[in-house]
Amino acid sequence: MNDLSQPRADIHRTITESIIAAIKAGAGTFTMPWHGGGVAIAKPENALTHMEYNGVNVIMLWARAYEAGFQTGYWASYRQWQRLGAQVEKGAKATPIVFYKQIKEDRGGDEEPSTRLFARSSAVFNAAQVRGWTPPEDRHPKGEAEIAEDVASFIARTHADIAWGGTSAHYHIPTDRIHMPDRERFRDTASGSAEHGLHSTILHELVHWSGAKHRLARFEDGLRRDDVPFEELVAEIGAAFLCADLGISVTPRPDHAAYVGHWLTALEGDCKAIFRASRFASQSAQYLHELASPAS
Repeated sequence: MNDLSQPRADIHRTITESIIAAIKAGAGTFTMPWHGGGVAIAKPENALTHMEYNGVNVIMLWARAYEAGFQTGYWASYRQWQRLGAQVEKGAKATPIVFYKQIKEDRGGDEEPSTRLFARSSAVFNAAQVRGWTPPEDRHPKGEAEIAEDVASFIARTHADIAWGGTSAHYHIPTDRIHMPDRERFRDTASGSAEHGLHSTILHELVHWSGAKHRLARFEDGLRRDDVPFEELVAEIGAAFLCADLGISVTPRPDHAAYVGHWLTALEGDCKAIFRASRFASQSAQYLHELASPAS
């Protein structure tokens, strides 16, 4: 019941269509599945292994939680819930996720076998869909002041050049500098505090900054106009990953609404676009975590 073998194209299409549906559901208010409080600011976690899901699976599980109103970030397969002594409710709708297996292919002769990744699908259920299981308690949750200090320290340790002033937030490729509006321009919103908005905006720009040619080389000296919406989606998702890691909510950027239609067009035209965007976003988040590590 938990392992669904499908051709790779079907897996990509199924997951992409689910994410598109969640984006469209919030498009009227420009709310994405990764915005707001509650479950959306935590990485989805496997209830049995306690491993966090990653890449596009994070977006997929956030989208499903957003759509269904789940208030818990714990997930597991049918068999995993059974191992935990829990029972999935009758008629519960499974959520598809994807994982990759390495397959070696014989190239003949004396050449080393080549390795390629093969996409397989699985299905998981949220803790809200099961009976007989109680989530573990977080005995020492961080307070707002401690979280704010951690985020500020994270940003500082990247050693990114950040200039304050003006009215817009953007990364300027030629000077390799992040420009941020004055702090006083950020206000409390329904999805987070002014400080959350400030930090999530800097994290968005840091994802752009990480893509420079002398870092992750996602782009060279500039971006073509047609590439900008996709890069914005990478930064949007990357900032959401970082906000989840750091325990803050994601606040929609002022220019967010301008890109929603472009994102939907890209996703509807290419069922693998969200997979690429999530992969680049994960790479950026990992790169920034490594830069911000105290041992670096």
